[in-house]
Amino acid sequence: MHERERHRIILSAVQEKPVITIQDIAELTEASEATIRRDIASLHVKGKLRRVRGGAEAVHPPQLTPLAGRHFHVSESENADKKRAIAREAVALCEEGDAIIINGGTTTFQMVHFLASRRLQVMTNSFAIAEHLVKNSKSSVTVPGGAIYREQSIILSPFDNDVTRNFYGKRMFMGSQGVGPFGVMESDALIIQGEQKLINQADELVLLVDSTKFARRSSLILCPLQRVATIITDDGISDSDRKMVEDAGVKLIIASVNQEKSRNSVSVA
Repeated sequence: MHERERHRIILSAVQEKPVITIQDIAELTEASEATIRRDIASLHVKGKLRRVRGGAEAVHPPQLTPLAGRHFHVSESENADKKRAIAREAVALCEEGDAIIINGGTTTFQMVHFLASRRLQVMTNSFAIAEHLVKNSKSSVTVPGGAIYREQSIILSPFDNDVTRNFYGKRMFMGSQGVGPFGVMESDALIIQGEQKLINQADELVLLVDSTKFARRSSLILCPLQRVATIITDDGISDSDRKMVEDAGVKLIIASVNQEKSRNSVSVA
């Protein structure tokens, strides 16, 4: 990973919690602890973070209580080919003029690249998705009221009387922290509150999760698996997870990661 990319991830990560350790950053960047120490020292000298014993902290901590879960820019680079392949399949379900809902997340964010030529009505609680679609698509974009949580690039409100209840979506496209027999899981109660409001405004729920999400667990369940109409994942899904989905009566769409890599190679060339 290039130094500039490591620095971006480090600066994003220090906004998640009061102090982030060298070991945590090394895992995020897959770099050695010696390299991370040098990165922290460099960013400290530039005044972009504060070096502390065993790690680093933000110069200006966020004023809002941070949400549980990883930073948007940290997660964005993980399993990028899988997320892009999944997003392509998700957009293939959309027809011109559809009203859809898209929740905030790094897998759902990949949908914006394939929505550029579409003219849809989109409701999203993702600041990143809304900003990209406003600049790069013909779709109308609606966002709910609330506070912007910079770390997750998400808009959340504790109140029921926001614009969400006035929007109807044919489908809601949603990512999650994990998925298992008990249902779709998230890491923060405030996120769950916001997502449940959105789910109630759509006829059909489509879950976008790469195959690694089937191994992840959280203590909070967003909704039962049976509430999901379709799961889109990549071809790394195990036979046991495939059976779990099918036994729950959920339609399964498998995205080809190798095919996505081939497309990216051609576009780069």
